[in-house]
Amino acid sequence: MPTFCRHNRFVQNCPICREPEPPRRRAASTSSASRPRRTARASSPSRRSGGTGDLRVRRVARAAEDGYHSPLVPGLRATADAERLAEELAFAAGRLTELATAPQGAFAEAATAADRDEGIRLAAEAVLRGDRSPYADEAAADRGLAALSAWFDRHGGPGAALDGDPAWTAQRRFERLFERLGTVGGIGRARYDLLVVAGALGLADVEAPALLAGDRDDTTIAAKRVFGIGDRLLIDRRAGELAEAAELPVAALDLALVNVDRPAGAPRLTGGASEDAADAGAWARAAAALGVGR
Repeated sequence: MPTFCRHNRFVQNCPICREPEPPRRRAASTSSASRPRRTARASSPSRRSGGTGDLRVRRVARAAEDGYHSPLVPGLRATADAERLAEELAFAAGRLTELATAPQGAFAEAATAADRDEGIRLAAEAVLRGDRSPYADEAAADRGLAALSAWFDRHGGPGAALDGDPAWTAQRRFERLFERLGTVGGIGRARYDLLVVAGALGLADVEAPALLAGDRDDTTIAAKRVFGIGDRLLIDRRAGELAEAAELPVAALDLALVNVDRPAGAPRLTGGASEDAADAGAWARAAAALGVGR
């Protein structure tokens, strides 16, 4: 029979008098202690040398804003940055002159090679193994040069490959070869400098018609900051306007922009030129166009 407690309730219904229920045992499978812990190693992204798994933080040297403004370089807000751009334009322009008149090191060997095909191959090796090499290490550079050599061979040899269609103008030839060389594995933006070098050394009848901005290469990334725009066609237009105002070949911007965007304290990339290759006249024209150095 049901039993009443002193509170006149059924004992089993009285919160005071009823006997406490025994504690329930939690299943071992639901215990947090039994769950495997995820370690930081398991959850972190894979890291591959030179691959997309690498996280690289680059601190670009930027001067404090001081109200500087120029319609030629709307992305710059500091006089010091504009001055540095003028300096790098002068160096890059001087490099082109040096390549054409007194090339250094491997480029000198390429320019004086008895055989044009051999000269092109030497120039290509100097570019792809130089300080702007697109390859992470020597093994990758070897594979890249092998791929380029195969590309040359498919087009009848280095000279024939860089000649293309005899009806092309020098600028049209540069643009078409730039497109075609994009099929060479890993060469990336280096194909632009390869053509610039070949033209300056007299190994190919080519002339850069524009900056030919790309997507994520160093030159384009720097150009986006300097010109304050991300659209490739607008970048090319603004690069052309700057080159025209400074009376410089647009090809000079390829190296100059990369050096302007180098991390703080990083040495200048010379592209195989001597350290004193800077052109004083080019600096004066660039500085005047940018409104600095007065």
